[in-house]
Amino acid sequence: MTHFATRTESRHASTECVWTELERASFAVIGYVTPAGEPRSSGVVYKAVGRRLFTVVATDSWKARHIVTGSTVSVTVPVRRGGVLSLVVPIPPATISFHTTAIVHPAGAIDVGSLSRELESLLPSERRDGAVVIELVPEDRFLTYGVGTALMDMRDPALSRAVVPVQHGQLEG
Repeated sequence: MTHFATRTESRHASTECVWTELERASFAVIGYVTPAGEPRSSGVVYKAVGRRLFTVVATDSWKARHIVTGSTVSVTVPVRRGGVLSLVVPIPPATISFHTTAIVHPAGAIDVGSLSRELESLLPSERRDGAVVIELVPEDRFLTYGVGTALMDMRDPALSRAVVPVQHGQLEG
């Protein structure tokens, strides 16, 4: 089942559509600010569990040193589009961008198996004592480009952009 619109469907993404795309994807770029006020961005592999994103980073990484619990972190997830056509024609990915509040779990402080079996693949047993888990809780709204839009309509920004509420449901708190 695809969540990209055909020419006769709605041209805007729904909250459920965005969450489905976030669950399918596994790569994001996160942006944060160092204590000295310098902007940084880094690519991360993540898993979506219960409408939150989890990433695992080395304890000596920029992310582990500069992202603290309560930090606001920006996230952009590229969403591949075009299938076989993208091999012939350069088609940029659709994107989902949003801000989150970070919850940092120090090395060994979280039982990843209790959250999700899929999350265990991000943190092999041999790395559990030396890795930090960063939980990203999306807030407010998603800004999307090309999600819920027909491929050819991505050429028109007015048709491709959408603002979609996050809606955490029972996990909101």
